[in-house]
Amino acid sequence: MHIVEAFGRIFISTLFIVEAIRKILFKEETIFYMEDYGVSEILFYPSLIFELVFPILLIIGYQTRISAVAIFIFTIVVTVIFHNDFESQTQFMALLKNLSIAGGLLIIASNEPKICTLDYYLKSKQS
Repeated sequence: MHIVEAFGRIFISTLFIVEAIRKILFKEETIFYMEDYGVSEILFYPSLIFELVFPILLIIGYQTRISAVAIFIFTIVVTVIFHNDFESQTQFMALLKNLSIAGGLLIIASNEPKICTLDYYLKSKQS
């Protein structure tokens, strides 16, 4: 069952990595979108780096709990900023999707790292 958890980490991380790649490819559009919601352009690169680094750490299972909590917080903040129009069906569905992702991240954060993580390997190497 450990491989199932690894696939779960890969699947949940893929969303963030794809979004980071999309930001790179559509930089101007992303910045305009951010500014439409009152988010400064200065946060473009930090969010881009965040959406690449933490999901990769989650995939390899390094600092798994910290990575999951960091992505959880990021997801909640993004949800509050960008998906708060409950009149729009699209925005409401995005809100529910993000809450589901946040729930999955909390599940990852609440579990001990398993055999398919770098954390597990480093911990067993110390013993």
